[in-house]
Amino acid sequence: MTTPASDSITLFGADWCRDCIRTKKQLDELGIEYTYIDLVEDPAAADVAKEISGRTNIPVVVYPDASHHVEPSNADVEAKLRELSLI
Repeated sequence: MTTPASDSITLFGADWCRDCIRTKKQLDELGIEYTYIDLVEDPAAADVAKEISGRTNIPVVVYPDASHHVEPSNADVEAKLRELSLI
């Protein structure tokens, strides 16, 4: 089972999830390095994502400061990346 690294961004998602695809694309376009945990390939990681967020919704984005977003908008992600001086 995979757990998020404390010094990087971790994205829990699935290829069938439109919000996951959108968030991955945003991070890729911004040149942000992140670890992608595919919940289809690693179903046990869904429990980790739920433990972090308290919900079963995806994507779950975990940031280096240990905060997280669940189903964030692009604006939410961008604001957090700016707060962390990553963009």
